[in-house]
Amino acid sequence: YKGSVLGSGSDTWKYWAELRAGNITEEDWQEVEDGIARSAGTCMTMGTASTMTSAAEVLGFTLPGASSIPAVDSRHAMMATHTGKRIVEMVWEDLKPLDILTPASFDNAVTAVLGLGGSTNAIVHLIAMARRAGVPLDLARFDELARSTPVIANLRPGGKYLMEDFYYAGGLRAFLREMGPLIDGSQRTCNGLTLGENIADATTHNTDVIRPRSEALLESGGLAVLHGNLAPSGAVIKPAAMEQHLRKHTGPAVVFRNYDDLAARIDSPELAVTKDSVIVLQSAGPQGAPGMPEWGQLPIPQKLLKEGVRDMVRISDARMSGTSYGACVLHVTPESHVGGPLALVRDGDLVTLDVDARRIDMDVSDEEIAKRRADWQKPIPKFSRGYGVMFLKHVQQADTGCDFDFLAPDYAEGGAGAGEGEPEIH
Repeated sequence: YKGSVLGSGSDTWKYWAELRAGNITEEDWQEVEDGIARSAGTCMTMGTASTMTSAAEVLGFTLPGASSIPAVDSRHAMMATHTGKRIVEMVWEDLKPLDILTPASFDNAVTAVLGLGGSTNAIVHLIAMARRAGVPLDLARFDELARSTPVIANLRPGGKYLMEDFYYAGGLRAFLREMGPLIDGSQRTCNGLTLGENIADATTHNTDVIRPRSEALLESGGLAVLHGNLAPSGAVIKPAAMEQHLRKHTGPAVVFRNYDDLAARIDSPELAVTKDSVIVLQSAGPQGAPGMPEWGQLPIPQKLLKEGVRDMVRISDARMSGTSYGACVLHVTPESHVGGPLALVRDGDLVTLDVDARRIDMDVSDEEIAKRRADWQKPIPKFSRGYGVMFLKHVQQADTGCDFDFLAPDYAEGGAGAGEGEPEIH
């Protein structure tokens, strides 16, 4: 677009803000839209798809290097052929996912996501996967690893380059080798070799795309887990993709009850909001929305966009696209729909984000919070029949993966102990 390389998703948000600010025309926006996806395939930024395919490879679920190949590259079809052959071999070898998945392999996946500056959605997905596999993984482990893992992949939205550049710079294999001792190379993968054996001969061809650890984009903190009286069970933020002056910020809350309320009022000239305000969206979590949609990159009010504001602190129990960016506190748990403290925030409450201290708090006394909780009324369920009822009854909160409780290996209908999850095969 006008000489600049577009990154799908990331530049969509960027130019949408410019359109709403009145800085580009509808014709400009159409030109951006026409060029935002240059070929078949997933988003070519380090969005959720690129993050999770990378995580799958690190877990040992793909052939070495498979996750990085662009969709239209001829090597993609070759990889598919080799994959089909290997799947049949694995059946004869009786090599199953639980033969590969271990606490160390999940640590590897988390570390890779952090080093890639990957999507916050990976937190939910990997926790859900680990729980189904009977592997302990929680927000505390994510944050522990985040504090010691550098971001070395210079990829949008937190960096400069696209996935195509990443592949030709050496791809995930080169990235993993650059991560060095942070990755446990002893873990088994689907081709029968260890992860270390799969990356032993990998080479980095562009050290600006895949940085050495000594020249990392960030020394740590690709993702961060927050706690506080707004998120007793946790929330997440992506420090690698936010304006750094907002890492510690206090401002008055501007609260929206749900997405319809947000859409109706966010661009109103009468909205009482400044660049220091904290935008809060309720009812966007697993049960409240329902389905925890990717609403978390809350729009900046139009009047602030026209003043040049491009980032501000935003809080919700929603998710956010991996292509998104900004000082967005996500996955607030417990969600507002089930009575989490997010439901009790009111306009004007002072809210403090402190990324380095891993805190998200509202300056409201425990007594006032208790009073508001006593007055709070649980919302009417969104469904009264069908799949929706089952969903609302069984979906878990973000800190445990938003999975159905009955898919965990220790679940048994009626609570009588571990149940049988799969039928026998004869």
